[in-house]
Amino acid sequence: MPAALHARKTGLHLMAALVAGLSLMHPAPAAAQTPATTVSVSLPGEPLLVQINQVALERRGPKRAIVEYTGQATEGTYTVLRDGKPVRHGALRPLPPFTGWSPGKRYFSVDFSDAEQGGEYRVEVGIGKQRATSASVPVRDQAVFATTGAQLLGYFKRSRHTDEADRDLPIFQTSRRVNAWGGWQDAGGDKGKYLSHLGYANYFNPQQASMAAWVLAYGAHARRALFAAHGLQAQIEDEAFWGADYLHRILDAEGYFYTTVFDQWGTPGAVRMVTGYEGAAGTYTTLYRSAFRAGGGMAIAALARASMLARESGRHGEFDGATYLADARRAYEHLRRFNPQYCADGKENIIDDYTALMALVELHHATGEQRYLDDARERAASLMARQQSDGGFISDGGSRPYYHAAEAGLPVISLSAYTDIEPEQARRQHALDVIGRALEHELDITDAVANPYGYARQRFQLTQDGKAAGEVLEGFFIPHRNETGYWWQGESARLASLSAAMVIGGRKLANHGTAGYGLSARQAGYAQAQLDWTLGRNPYGMSMLYGFGAKNPPTVLESAGEMFVGGISNGITGAVGSDTGAGISFAPGPDSEQWRWVEQWIPHTTWMLFAVMEMSRQ
Repeated sequence: MPAALHARKTGLHLMAALVAGLSLMHPAPAAAQTPATTVSVSLPGEPLLVQINQVALERRGPKRAIVEYTGQATEGTYTVLRDGKPVRHGALRPLPPFTGWSPGKRYFSVDFSDAEQGGEYRVEVGIGKQRATSASVPVRDQAVFATTGAQLLGYFKRSRHTDEADRDLPIFQTSRRVNAWGGWQDAGGDKGKYLSHLGYANYFNPQQASMAAWVLAYGAHARRALFAAHGLQAQIEDEAFWGADYLHRILDAEGYFYTTVFDQWGTPGAVRMVTGYEGAAGTYTTLYRSAFRAGGGMAIAALARASMLARESGRHGEFDGATYLADARRAYEHLRRFNPQYCADGKENIIDDYTALMALVELHHATGEQRYLDDARERAASLMARQQSDGGFISDGGSRPYYHAAEAGLPVISLSAYTDIEPEQARRQHALDVIGRALEHELDITDAVANPYGYARQRFQLTQDGKAAGEVLEGFFIPHRNETGYWWQGESARLASLSAAMVIGGRKLANHGTAGYGLSARQAGYAQAQLDWTLGRNPYGMSMLYGFGAKNPPTVLESAGEMFVGGISNGITGAVGSDTGAGISFAPGPDSEQWRWVEQWIPHTTWMLFAVMEMSRQ
């Protein structure tokens, strides 16, 4: 979100040193107030570094450390220690030359995936006269979920919005007032509530509060055994019903959901209201009716799933399961008729397809009615028709490639969900074929260049006259010159969504791999690499999950706001000033821009929770 508006909101200038030496499951210490100072985080300058997931690694899964070296030697050795005792020793494996982020560095890897005994692990490395040791990482079963699940869930409760003023809010350019109480604040520095934002840009809608509500309801219902085994079932049910109750309140009598509750990021004098908005100035608009792609589809999915949870658990929130299901039905019928009218450009695109498909799958699960299967087939067919010969998708009816900074895995996840309700083998096989090609595309584009960390790459176009046009490019990070006009940030949510897609889609293909998560070695390595990046195995050696790992992001209240344990910062981006998002950057300052890297955002924790609950399937 625009940083200048955060600055007007808080008037605070803080600096915090990078938080070091955190014990697992303990919050990072709060920053101390100081005079206005720019927080700046540069790439570590040590000649030898060992980067590793600092939070948890699966006992029977990929385990890899990346070694960065600045020097002339070409060979080195490593030792893997478990609970302080050596268990593996060997030669470092050199990786292909890579100069995109730090010219002059050489990269090596250490693979200790075959170390399957639980314990606390470190990797020691020697190259020439240099020696370095990684952070420690626990290795266990259901690793990240078991280690972080309680705090990931706790993030949502800490993010609840309970201001009584939201019980009586105006709707922009109307005389109406409505009850939009509850839900979750969107981010550390933003008390607004969003089913989705960026709708004016058409192809950038992220699924925000509605996605959180669905993941919580799905987890509480479909993954009950996992949460119960870790003593978290009551907690996740409470949060799922909190989300469903909010969706009920923001469902208008006409049948559409309110897209945002917004006050220009707390700008003094701005009226908090139900409204749409656009651009860096947060200009209010009448685009406040949620299309499928603007959170409406996932809100329907969440309510349908919450109705099943209420029916089977015997519990509910302020409203009951029958109400949740009636809401989901009514909202779907409304959007089935009017959805294009709620799209900024009047046309549906790929995001409408996959979010509507998720809504229909959940409605079919909740009711068993044929009409929802019939509509799901139409949506799945529309989505699958957008796939290109190389397995990637296009976003529109033309040639714009699909790329998304928050939910790039959702097309595959939605098709995988569709296969669960499709009884006809030919239709189901078609969907599986599309899933297979899509996953191959993700693997191929990621492996197409030297890529020491295995960071998921993407293809994109730059904007020309406000529209994506011209040559289709490829890169690591989202382009900074895009249709939103201002919005680019770290991609922690995107990475977790792709991990989830690889795990869910890969299992659907029935390869029954043995490299972890029921996947082939290539698939498992990809899924693990995306989470590893967020959890510390990145060039900054920083865990974006606050309260976990050896080093967390700094606190910058001016633009990034509060930092909650279990929250995940936006993360690493391409270099500032790069239209294509080339290069690499994290929190270079000034403080008014630090939200792009440091701020916690609800989709990040949502997608991490979803990914790790799916990775924890036995």
